[in-house]
Amino acid sequence: MLKRNDLGDEMQESQKIASFSAQENELGADPGANNNILEKLMKGYTKLEIDDALRPFYEHNLQKIVDDVDYGVLAALQGTWVSYNNKATNPTVDRLIGSGVHTTIMPSPGTNSGTIPGKYSFDCQQYIEKLTFDLVPGGVRNRGGANEQFCGAVKYEQSVKSVSTEKESAALKYTPIHEENGMYLWLSDVFNYAATEKTIKEDRGLLPVAETNPNKDLYPDGYPDETLFLVLNDKGVKEYVTLANLNGRHYYAILAAKELKPGAGQTGPYFIPDYSISRSGVIPHGSTITLLGDLAQGDNGFLIKGAPQFPEGNAAWKYDHLAISRTMGGAGASESDPINLDAPPPPWVFETLNHVTDPEENKIYTQRILANPLYPYSVRPDLRLRDTNKGQEITNHVLIQMSSKNKTGAQGGIINVPFVDRFVSTVEMKMNLWIETVKEDGKEFLQLQYEQIIFFEFAFGDSGGTTSWPHIQVNTLRKIEDIPEDQRQIIIDQFYNTGKKDAAAAAAGCPYHKE
Repeated sequence: MLKRNDLGDEMQESQKIASFSAQENELGADPGANNNILEKLMKGYTKLEIDDALRPFYEHNLQKIVDDVDYGVLAALQGTWVSYNNKATNPTVDRLIGSGVHTTIMPSPGTNSGTIPGKYSFDCQQYIEKLTFDLVPGGVRNRGGANEQFCGAVKYEQSVKSVSTEKESAALKYTPIHEENGMYLWLSDVFNYAATEKTIKEDRGLLPVAETNPNKDLYPDGYPDETLFLVLNDKGVKEYVTLANLNGRHYYAILAAKELKPGAGQTGPYFIPDYSISRSGVIPHGSTITLLGDLAQGDNGFLIKGAPQFPEGNAAWKYDHLAISRTMGGAGASESDPINLDAPPPPWVFETLNHVTDPEENKIYTQRILANPLYPYSVRPDLRLRDTNKGQEITNHVLIQMSSKNKTGAQGGIINVPFVDRFVSTVEMKMNLWIETVKEDGKEFLQLQYEQIIFFEFAFGDSGGTTSWPHIQVNTLRKIEDIPEDQRQIIIDQFYNTGKKDAAAAAAGCPYHKE
């Protein structure tokens, strides 16, 4: 978990950034005020350690704490983000009509999980997207007894349309394929909330010690608010004593206190969250997700200089990012004997394979993925992000890494409706989210890139093991006011003007056109 270092400020930097982002997105604020947003945000944060001071919570400060909400780097997300297609430097622009790429693998018609293995339907499409973030006012309070947490919540709504060309014309076809909403949380401020006389009386009341209680004299306040220890006294008789009178003696039993004393909880337990960020989402196919994650740390902190780094050539053949999993046979290659994704596909991709040319049946298993018109993005989609960034001046970035299944500690999760659970169980999701500072034409603004990898499990391989199928989405987004006019018009037509009688009124729904 990250902590902020500027607790004395009347208005935290994340709130200032969020306030400006909202104005910029709706009113067209001074572009110069947008400079160094990530640098301003991240300079206020360091890693929280167990020996860092913990703030006490007092009820009379509740409103001040709520108003002092911290959104962390999530504050930079405020506003409407839309697809950005970098046409200036991309050598494959002639066949790129959308900014995003997704790969999807589904069971082949006629199959089921108990019969013929290895039959699947593969699809790789380009898409455009509108992604809106709205900061929830005030800190969201989580109460945990001696621990209180106030989260900065950010709602999101996502709309996605695939882009394809009509068979008999050059016209583009936009088809809605995905809607999603959910919430990001900045899991920030944790306070220690010790018991007070007021909370003790209001929350449960106090039941006096019974007159028949043999230990009533050990409770000077008249309530069982002391922990007692059974010891052997100087006369060799067992009796209960309070902790103050234990004096290191051997004890035989413990009689726990049944009531709190004012100040209970001051000495802990203290809670340091495993992660700084969570994401919950509702997927229209019948899955709900919870991801947990944190900011990646570079050599000099959480603000990383330059652009995100993506591999070239043979180095790009890493199964953690491929649409071909190891359980799918790996296309007959390996990380030590890779396929160069910056070169044309190997000749066997376009051959009719047989048991001589493909004795282990690994190539035919994945042949269509490498033969897809969107190769190499059909194999490793995040290379689309790499190529989009070519020629751009990206001065710094922040990387958020999240997962539903972490190696240790707290876990997220995925819950599916029965149909999905039975036939195409969604078992894991990983996400990389880059927030980048871009300089272009004398202006500085933010760019958003993401890679999402969702793992389905269905069918089995020749050896009987369950097959893991990656479903990957990548895209590059900018604020709607920061994309070229021709691209902006497409977004307005596809996400704001659809199904409305009055196009002028529809355009008014676009934040870029608000007055």
